[in-house]
Amino acid sequence: MSDVVKVTDAGHVRTIVLNRPEKKNALSNELAWGVVEAIDAAARDDDVWVVAITGVGDAFCAGLDLSPDGQRYHPMSRQSAQLDDLGWVSHFLLAIRKRCDKPVVGGINGVAVGAGLGLAMATDVRIAAKSARLMAGYTRIGGSPDAGLTITLPQAMGYEQAMRFMMENRTANGDEAVAWGMAGEVVDDDKLDARLAEYCAQLCEWSPITLRLLKRGMVSSLESTDMERQLRYELGNIRMAFGSEDAKEARKAFFEKRKPVFTGR
Repeated sequence: MSDVVKVTDAGHVRTIVLNRPEKKNALSNELAWGVVEAIDAAARDDDVWVVAITGVGDAFCAGLDLSPDGQRYHPMSRQSAQLDDLGWVSHFLLAIRKRCDKPVVGGINGVAVGAGLGLAMATDVRIAAKSARLMAGYTRIGGSPDAGLTITLPQAMGYEQAMRFMMENRTANGDEAVAWGMAGEVVDDDKLDARLAEYCAQLCEWSPITLRLLKRGMVSSLESTDMERQLRYELGNIRMAFGSEDAKEARKAFFEKRKPVFTGR
């Protein structure tokens, strides 16, 4: 396992930690696929009953690394797709919801943006720090939602709230995340790690068979829309969005810290 992903076990709880603090855990190929592989490994391990995912430092995951000196790749490109054409950006949701039938608990310790928010929302339940900041961010860079957010946000928030959240480029702190349905619990920043460990340990007091069957039933009830079809639809949309002149202008304005001027092309 790469050092950008830390994996530890405590009893029957496996904790997966995004460990790229110098980039606020922004997603490189190595980090993204490392998280997917860690989830898949936890799913296969019968000694693991509950999985926790969190970030190191003051960020959960700042999304795709868009910095000028960052790795120049696109998560949906065929070159980056180690498993299939969906790429890692879709395998967050598929790994957590379809391939792992164990409860996955998100400890949202800080900023969660874009695909980082997608990873957070893919988890089954979420505990957020008060200072956490959850934001989709796609409108700001001329993109459209991916990482399963067109599935998970309406499920969690309801259709209109999810539309407003993404269209208006809103940011939710920990308290707002609970109020808006994006998390189930908020705690003081310095208590998040302890509460995440405590909660996961509490889940391990139940039969792992019960937990796995419970999750299978819940996920099955939400799959009236074919998950892989929807994920491919997301990818088609974001490719179209990022290929537009407006998207290039949005990203240029983002780095120049100015308001973009859109032309609808």
